[in-house]
Amino acid sequence: MKYIIVGLGSFGSSLGVALTSQGHEVIAIDISMQKVEAYKELITHTICMDATDEYTVKGLPIVDTDIVVVAIGEDQGANVMATALFKTLNARHLISRSINPLHEKVLQAIGVDDIFHPEKESAMRWSKRLSLRYFVDSYSLTDSFSIVEISIPEALIGKTVAALQMEHKFNIKLLSTMQYEHYDDSFGRTQRKPSIQGLATPEQVLQDNDVLVVYGANKHINQFLRSVGVKAH
Repeated sequence: MKYIIVGLGSFGSSLGVALTSQGHEVIAIDISMQKVEAYKELITHTICMDATDEYTVKGLPIVDTDIVVVAIGEDQGANVMATALFKTLNARHLISRSINPLHEKVLQAIGVDDIFHPEKESAMRWSKRLSLRYFVDSYSLTDSFSIVEISIPEALIGKTVAALQMEHKFNIKLLSTMQYEHYDDSFGRTQRKPSIQGLATPEQVLQDNDVLVVYGANKHINQFLRSVGVKAH
């Protein structure tokens, strides 16, 4: 996948390095040449430019980019301007950093697809979430074990939990399933919230739109995903 990351602060640089190490193409931009030089060997492409300048931003391959992440954290005005500019230029999937509650409302009004809070969420967690098509979220328990949320792959729709033999074949456990309910926020934008469907039972039939909540070793989870045709790292 292809990514543009705006801002090479602590979060943006860590995310760029993680995604590059996973084999993705990353264009990271920052107004500081010092930061651009510091990460040019660790991130696919680093460019020194002003992300609020429409003329220069138009030169980026936005239409060919899967996800744009605006990670500017020190300058709230620059964050809003860059986010609005990428939205105007029709970024496919736009994610921006929330600096405070009021700023988050502005981002919602702009119409971003997702908002992140780096003081609460690690760059590694987001790199996992962004790098896998079916990946919804993850909660690392240790360096090797996680609880992950995965949108159900098409190959599993209509099968029972017992038929998957997840514990026997892969040594992982399906804890639960959930679905996201949609609602309109105060700006009239559609948001979503999870609806937990209880502990998974052997006879439960997996449905379209289910999100699987899986626990196990990261390597075993990846083996399971590959077995059902999902590209995993």
